[in-house]
Amino acid sequence: MELLTIGAFARVSRLSPKALRLYDELALLRPARVDPDTGYRYYAVGQLGRARLVAWLRRLGMPLAEIRAVCALAPGEAAREIGAYWARVEAETAARRDLAAFLVDQLTGTLDTSGREPMMMLELKHSARTDRGLVRPANQDTLYAGRRLLAVADGFGPAGLAASGAAVAALRYLDEAETLPVDGELGELGVLGALEDAVRAAGAAVAELAGGTGEAGAEEAGTGEVGTTLTALLWTGSRLALAHIGDSRAYLLRGGELYRITQDHRVTPQELLLSKALGGGLDPVPDLRLQEPLEGDRYLLCSDGLTETVPDALIRELLVAGAGPGELVAAALAAGAPDNVTCVVADVAVAAG
Repeated sequence: MELLTIGAFARVSRLSPKALRLYDELALLRPARVDPDTGYRYYAVGQLGRARLVAWLRRLGMPLAEIRAVCALAPGEAAREIGAYWARVEAETAARRDLAAFLVDQLTGTLDTSGREPMMMLELKHSARTDRGLVRPANQDTLYAGRRLLAVADGFGPAGLAASGAAVAALRYLDEAETLPVDGELGELGVLGALEDAVRAAGAAVAELAGGTGEAGAEEAGTGEVGTTLTALLWTGSRLALAHIGDSRAYLLRGGELYRITQDHRVTPQELLLSKALGGGLDPVPDLRLQEPLEGDRYLLCSDGLTETVPDALIRELLVAGAGPGELVAAALAAGAPDNVTCVVADVAVAAG
């Protein structure tokens, strides 16, 4: 077996010796041989393929933990994981781009260039449904569909229903107040701040319910800790503010195409273990974005009881056909519905009068 010194291997693999030493320590790229006397590392020519893959994935910005998981997969599975990672990157970039454009628009006073008539008044028409499913002994999902606020929370742990209920309750004041608490020169920019404050209050409420112990995240879903996801849309009268934490989802159907506008906060795309949720001792930091609604848009908020059983293609087909939450829940039940299923569907329409 032909061996290369760490320096020679670094040159041909385009990885620095420092990086190679780090990847060795992380068990990501072990040397083929380590001199027992000097500790010097030697690498086999056959390791170049893996080394180059690691280098390319690092250039993509993929975290080391995900690179380790990808490198352990067969080529086809690895390709799917890379595609899923890049889709998440693009979704995050699009969210930041949209927010940046909105900030520029609001702070400079430039006109709306969305193509919609500036004075067109829109409204949301919505319906909702939740179901225990066919396996779980109880429903731990909580939904809310009011005049401004739409929310779905999926609780977990021994007090999951109380957790999801507490999270949604912490947001309800945004719907019940006469006006949104966003007055001032920032105008609609304040909506995001108000929504973020409400989510942080929801996190505190869930943490208090859980006794303030443990940490919201990957371990909780498997150790009996209490927590919840939360996905919410807040209607300002002209825009929608979105807050999201966990693996419930929000979708947008526009022009016959379905777009997922949230990112699952999971340890890996295949696992149901959450990397971020409400509960425990962590200060929750939700994903936030603003949506520019257009007439004819359809928004879907749902718990993962829908998305784990009904593929996006079928969700799109049902929404295009005008299906409401009842038909979506029925599709999940037809597929076995091992988890609770909750759906809120909202249609953007021109306001009457």
